[in-house]
Amino acid sequence: MESQEFDLVLLGGGHAHCAVLADWIRHGLPAERAALVTPSPYLRYSGMVPGWIAGKYAEEEGRVDLKSLAARAGITFIEDRCIAIDPEARLVTAIGSGTASFTHCSIDTGGVGRSAAVLGDDPRLIDVRPIDGLADRLRGDGGSGPAAVIGGGAGGVELAFALRNQPEAKRDVTLITGKAGLLPTFARGPRELVRRALDAQNIATIEADVVGGDTLQISRDDPQTSPDDPLETAEIVVAALGSGAPDWPGESGLDVDGDGFIAVDKFQRSTSHSHIFAVGDVASRQDRHVPHSGVHSVHAGPVLAANLRRVSGGKEPVRSYAPRPASLYILSTANGRAIATYGPIATEAEWVSDLKSWIDKRWIASYAKLARPV
Repeated sequence: MESQEFDLVLLGGGHAHCAVLADWIRHGLPAERAALVTPSPYLRYSGMVPGWIAGKYAEEEGRVDLKSLAARAGITFIEDRCIAIDPEARLVTAIGSGTASFTHCSIDTGGVGRSAAVLGDDPRLIDVRPIDGLADRLRGDGGSGPAAVIGGGAGGVELAFALRNQPEAKRDVTLITGKAGLLPTFARGPRELVRRALDAQNIATIEADVVGGDTLQISRDDPQTSPDDPLETAEIVVAALGSGAPDWPGESGLDVDGDGFIAVDKFQRSTSHSHIFAVGDVASRQDRHVPHSGVHSVHAGPVLAANLRRVSGGKEPVRSYAPRPASLYILSTANGRAIATYGPIATEAEWVSDLKSWIDKRWIASYAKLARPV
């Protein structure tokens, strides 16, 4: 990448940038010279990872071929990881490829794992981020011993179900939610339905914090905590703590919020540098709250594509992603059923699992079709 110049650089191959590549394939490039810089030729779709763990999908079924999409779009593909950006000089620095200049840049690199910073160095600890790292660790584990999942959000819940239903053998699984409890951002009805599903599969739920260090322990400050600590017997501990912010955006001089995520306006533009856009888990909307969730990254993709097309043509961006008051979430229970939630409404059934599979496979298939040579 040394000495190359681009009109538009995409950093990272996240969900939103998949939509940008699709737009460029369908409607043509908005700029003469463009590049995608990402550390892997594939995007592993996070929504299908629990199904892969539980043996429902083959590993390759949940991947988007970014390299082929870039080829179809007619842009340069650079398999490398960004480590810095100079927003004033408009330069990107990657680990092994040197620097490249740009006119406009869009960042969709995702967040980073927080387990080491929050929980310490227990060798059994597996962070869900990056997703490829989670897949590699679980692939290499090969065991069926007791497991613990730390994190009571949707990701932690699905991973607990998936680990319980691995095809090799049913693990004993404990879900440790933290003091915020199970699915704290969900309505009461969905929470209770998920709790019953966990109980039905004998997945123990402990609403307590975890004390980090060389060896993980459940906090004894909570009077509801059992004297038996499942972390003592767990062979693996999966941390589903949500996204952390990478260091390099703030260190590079971009405006970041209090947690280190790139601060962006309603058009996904950097609040400090209008020629830089950011989306997904690496970004933080300053005009409204948009949770870090794959569903929002997917829906923000077409909006980002439209705005990049406008600014590449010398126009101002006009589109903004506005989340709906409630979003449909489908949580796989990994036993042939799934739970659909929409606001306070929730239902569990086999047809919900079929619906989730149809949605996920359709999303993957749409990009597989675009990636095929004409």
